[in-house]
Amino acid sequence: MVWVMRRPVIGICTALERAAWSVWDQQAALLPLSYVEAVQRVGGVAIMLAPDASLVANPDEALELIDGLMLAGGADIDPSSYGQPAHPETVDTAPERDQFEIALVRAAIERDMPVLGICRGMQLINVARGGTLLQHLPERYGHEEHRRVLGSFDGSDHEVVLSEGSVAASAAGEVAHVTKSHHHQGVDELGEGLIVTGVSPLDDLPEAIELPGRRFVLGVQWHPEADPASTVVGAFVDAARASSRAGGEPGAELLGVDGAAAAGARAPVEPSRESV
Repeated sequence: MVWVMRRPVIGICTALERAAWSVWDQQAALLPLSYVEAVQRVGGVAIMLAPDASLVANPDEALELIDGLMLAGGADIDPSSYGQPAHPETVDTAPERDQFEIALVRAAIERDMPVLGICRGMQLINVARGGTLLQHLPERYGHEEHRRVLGSFDGSDHEVVLSEGSVAASAAGEVAHVTKSHHHQGVDELGEGLIVTGVSPLDDLPEAIELPGRRFVLGVQWHPEADPASTVVGAFVDAARASSRAGGEPGAELLGVDGAAAAGARAPVEPSRESV
């Protein structure tokens, strides 16, 4: 018998947007390919999680299928999620997406599943923990340095300073980290239990938050999936691999050495996800 490693499965929450392709122009559940490729590049399997109203009440049904939860960037979060009226610059929100992702995050944290929030995803983690957001950073700070070119990462690089010994610094591999940013909102009041472990030297805006006491709950305000040199997604996938519940040992399945593996037949093993 041999151990064959099973790749960790990463669920990535999708956006809900109007999209055009081929001869079609419709509402779509979509995800930039960079997120998928970033997970695949470090040995994970990426699956897309589209908003599903039934999963708001029962998020574990989706979480049973994955080893780690990634919250992608995208539209502004509906301010009603954190008890505020909408700013004029807060537009095109998708409340059904917000509700779905908040339910997933809360359940993932409860079961100590690795979670990585990217840009909007960091803000979503904060809101899910009862925090609030600054809805338009230029109004507070008087500059556009966090979103220099609308719809592009060109010229977007800026440094963040990460706390020594933090999950963020470990994931990035350094405490002074150059990032790619594209956002006009940010964390204001911190959610329950969260700590800030990264700030922008430009204005002290929180750039990384995490939840002590959990194996890996990290939000980053930048876009590591857009930077092939970044190690952040790799650190997250490694955490998902370590916490995988595959039978026998983490991330592995037991196969016979008599050709059963090549033929696709599997020796009896403990199911990796309650037979899901």
